[in-house]
Amino acid sequence: MRVEHIYRYPVKGLTAEALEEVALREGECLPHDRRFALAQGDAPFDPAAPTWLQKRHFGCLMANAKLALLHSAFDARTGQMLIRPPEGAPLLADTRSEAGRAAIATFLAGFLGEEARGTPHFVEAPGHNFTDVAAKAVSIIGMASLHALERAAGMTLDPLRFRANVYVSGGRPWAEFDLVGQEIQLGGARLRVFKRIVRCPATEVNPDTAERDAKPPKALREHFGHADLGVYAEVIEGGHLAIGDALEPLQGDLLH
Repeated sequence: MRVEHIYRYPVKGLTAEALEEVALREGECLPHDRRFALAQGDAPFDPAAPTWLQKRHFGCLMANAKLALLHSAFDARTGQMLIRPPEGAPLLADTRSEAGRAAIATFLAGFLGEEARGTPHFVEAPGHNFTDVAAKAVSIIGMASLHALERAAGMTLDPLRFRANVYVSGGRPWAEFDLVGQEIQLGGARLRVFKRIVRCPATEVNPDTAERDAKPPKALREHFGHADLGVYAEVIEGGHLAIGDALEPLQGDLLH
């Protein structure tokens, strides 16, 4: 299988950022992936003592489809965050300052309107990632599986509906499920695949229009008997990953 796309998502629920290459580190997510989140005012999240919480406590596409209309960009060197709404002036703020984080929170809460609960806060906690599962992982989708879902659903589905980190081509549909519990070589890194990804209503949201114009979980259940697409893997030996690199199982040929 060949790596076709690599993405990080600096803010939970906001724009994907494409990467040509990345350095994977043992026990970590992609650098800056899900580094920030908008914590709802009633979320029991403490940046001083971060613990994993379900996505409903944060701004997320599952509950807040309109977030797809925002275009964001994060500069990891300077800490600057740019958020551009479909109408009106964009926001440029410094994620490293209290004032900058407050400005981002106010901007996002204002955009969400009634969907914002209480007084939301734009949060980060060093060493913590706002992932959908209580583990630091790299999410991987086989494009053959996505194409099988498209054929069954009778429509084209933007891969970014599924917000994976790595998209790979080659192999048969659902081959990545056979890798659960196995080790893989992904570029120069070694990972252990530990879980299939159960898909939620976030995938119903069109990343361009913010409309709920498809039902991937329903189509998966009806045509394949499960609601899964992609797998989670933990990095057990860091290394360099770039577009064009191979994904290979380390325990026999499980992909054909």
